[in-house]
Amino acid sequence: MTDSMKTQLVSAIHLQQVELQEKPTGNSQGNNSNNGEFDDQKFTVEQAVETIGFGRFHVLLFVIMGSANIVEAMEIMLLAVVSPEIRCEWRLEDWQVALVSTMVFVGFMVCGVLAGYIADRYGRWKVVFGGYVWSAYFSLLTSFAPTYGWFIFLRSMVGCGVAGVSQGFVLKTEFIPAKYRAYLLPLGTIFWMTGSMLIILLGMLVVPTMGWRWMIRLSITPSIILIFLFKFIPESARYNVSAGKVDAAVKTLQRIARMNRASLPPGRLVEPALRERGSWRILFSPTFRRTSLLLWYSWFVASFAYYGSVLSSSELLEKNLLCVINADAEHQVKHRHESGLCYCIPFGSSDYQ
Repeated sequence: MTDSMKTQLVSAIHLQQVELQEKPTGNSQGNNSNNGEFDDQKFTVEQAVETIGFGRFHVLLFVIMGSANIVEAMEIMLLAVVSPEIRCEWRLEDWQVALVSTMVFVGFMVCGVLAGYIADRYGRWKVVFGGYVWSAYFSLLTSFAPTYGWFIFLRSMVGCGVAGVSQGFVLKTEFIPAKYRAYLLPLGTIFWMTGSMLIILLGMLVVPTMGWRWMIRLSITPSIILIFLFKFIPESARYNVSAGKVDAAVKTLQRIARMNRASLPPGRLVEPALRERGSWRILFSPTFRRTSLLLWYSWFVASFAYYGSVLSSSELLEKNLLCVINADAEHQVKHRHESGLCYCIPFGSSDYQ
C-alpha cells in the first residue's frame, strides 16, 4: 500500500500542477466576455469536468474503479490465509514464511515506481488494464507452484501486477469534479474492506475442503470480471491533453457528457503548454517538496501499523496451533521450532472466524 500511494502521489501532484496551469487568467476571461465570439471561446479539461458535473458515468466509474481495491485487497490479504498452509505443506521455518510477504511487497515497490512512470508517459488505462491481466495470470500460476522457490517468485510477480492496478485510483480521480473528490475517494475503502472479507470467507469455505491452491484460483475471479468491465472506462482526458491527443480527449468528454445528460462548455478544448511528464523531480520541486515528504511519512506509518497487525494475525493464532504436546495422527507433521519440536496443524473453518 505504501508503494501504491507513492505512485499515486506522483500522479496526484501532477494533477494538481495541471489544474493550477489550466486555470484561466483574468485577462483571458475578460477577452472572452468582450468579444463574445464562439470561435475564440476556450475551455480546459478541468472546466469541462466541472461543467459536466456528477452523473451516471461517475456512478459506473466509482463501481468499476472502486472494485480495483477489491482485487488489490484480496491479493495482499491472501498472504495471511495461505501462510499457515504452505508452512505445513513445505515445512517452512519462520523466516521463510516471512519472506513470502517480503517478496510480494518488493514486487509492489519496484513495479509501483515503474507503473507510475509508465502511466504518466503512456496512459493510465493501459497500466491499470495490464495490472488486472498481469496479477490474474501470475496469481493463477501461483496455485500450481511446485516448490517454495517458485511460490515466492510468482507472488512477487503478483505484487508487481497489483502495483499497476493501484493506478486506478489516479484514473478515477481525474474524472471526478473537485467538489465530490473529498466524499467519493475515501469511500474506496469500502471496496478494500469488501476484498479483505471475501478472501477470509474463501479461506473459511475453500481451504479446509479443497485446499489453498483452489482458494487462489477462485480469488482471481474479481480480476477476470474487471478485465471485461474495464472496456467501459475511457482513457483519462487529462492524460490525452497532456500527451497532445486533444481529439481523443474531446471524444472522451463528449461521451461523459452524453451519459450524464449534460453538455460541454462552449468553445474548443485548449491544450496547455507542454510539460515534463513522468518525472520524479516534480515531487522535490519547491512547490511540492514539503507535501511529498509529509505524505510519504504518513503513509509509511499507516501502512506499517496496518499490515503489521493484519498480516501477523494468522501468525499469532498459528503459534498456538503449531506448538502443542499432542496432535491428531493425520496432522503429525513435525518441524523444528525455536522452543523445540512442533506439530503442524492446518487451519480449520472455525479458525477464520
